[in-house]
Amino acid sequence: MKGDINILVVDDEEIVRESLVEWLREEGYRAEAASDGFEALEKLKERPWDIALVDLKMPRMDGIELLEKIKEQSPDTHVVIFTAYATVHTAVQAIKKGAYDYLVKPLDPEEVSLLIERLLQSRELAREVSYLRKELKKRYQFHDLVSKSPKMQQIFEFARTVAKSNSNILILGESGTGKELLARAIHNESPRANGPFVAVSCVAIPDTLLESELFGHEKGAFTDAITQKKGKFELAHGGTLFLDEIGDISPKMQLALLRVLEEREFTRVGGTKPIKVDVRIIAATNRNLQKAVEEGRFREDLYYRLNVITIQLPPLRERKEDIPLLVQHFIEKFNIQMGKRVERISDEALRILMQYDWPGNVRELENVIERAMVIARGNAITPEDIQLPSLGPSQVPEQDKTLEAVEKAHIQRILNETNWNIQRSAQILGIDRTTLYNKIKKYGLKRPEG
Repeated sequence: MKGDINILVVDDEEIVRESLVEWLREEGYRAEAASDGFEALEKLKERPWDIALVDLKMPRMDGIELLEKIKEQSPDTHVVIFTAYATVHTAVQAIKKGAYDYLVKPLDPEEVSLLIERLLQSRELAREVSYLRKELKKRYQFHDLVSKSPKMQQIFEFARTVAKSNSNILILGESGTGKELLARAIHNESPRANGPFVAVSCVAIPDTLLESELFGHEKGAFTDAITQKKGKFELAHGGTLFLDEIGDISPKMQLALLRVLEEREFTRVGGTKPIKVDVRIIAATNRNLQKAVEEGRFREDLYYRLNVITIQLPPLRERKEDIPLLVQHFIEKFNIQMGKRVERISDEALRILMQYDWPGNVRELENVIERAMVIARGNAITPEDIQLPSLGPSQVPEQDKTLEAVEKAHIQRILNETNWNIQRSAQILGIDRTTLYNKIKKYGLKRPEG
């Protein structure tokens, strides 16, 4: 789309630059003018430019010098040099310095138009080559999961293998490590890939409603049951049912779930007819289920039904080598979503991210990058764009330096700052509301009186 193309015209002759800008705008491009090289460099700081049309002969800074600075400051900007002093020497010099092409004044609008179209086609071809190169890098990916750490690569390989089976899988890991993404990846690699993938957060639904949510209900089964409703098991028939936060379900629901897993059939709430179901279960939790079994809070028989295959996802702080790769992945993702052209993250900003321990894991990192992308002004994320909790060692007493103590203090501070607005606090922390409720319960956090 021409309206997405930014073109900067740099010429010291006002009539030339203004007429060229006007013509480019009539053609549908977004065009602006700069009267010399210094003004052009300032405009390059404000936003990314696709094309710069630069006059060769200008006072204070000529076109060749400006070309060099543009290539240094904005490598993806294509520069076209034009001049009234056409010689083979200047043409060769400009192209050697990185100019895309060379035009002779007076400019012919038709010639300029053809050159821009050719340039854009060339750029699109370069993007296709770049895309193919990225495809080669997908050895670091397992669907939407991105990692190059040896530990995660072993998990990817194991997940691909177990995906071919029909066995139930239990995924363990802290909140934000990507348990649902891994479950989806396993589903997509399995023979059930053409069937539905249905996800349920067991902790987000009150226990009184979870039975209806999982098994459905008949019309009139209870006060609000005005129509028949299919449950998640029925909707997942022929596919995969992902039960997130399985460690939080009540003993009653544990028994009901065990019966379905053993008998492969269930009855809707208020119904009498058994319904056969073919579903693969992938369950996930951030709790220690083995400990819950030992303490009598989780049924041992259900634990072994779910725990046929176990996958433990490591927290981000144990695979920090993945942070640069994940950051670039999120930059590309948000460039598409936001229509931005941020190309990279600065070394200093990346150093800040590498030093942080990420209690919210990959989800928190994604949230931080999304915010940085929103406020980033240039083509790179800078330290000014990064917002992280500032809990330095000198600010924290020795006994409060454990990860849990820091996380507890940080969550309490964010909740207080937002006046206990759960949704807003979850957004700032980079976690979902369910996870935040779990953290509040885990740490026994209380809203201050008054």
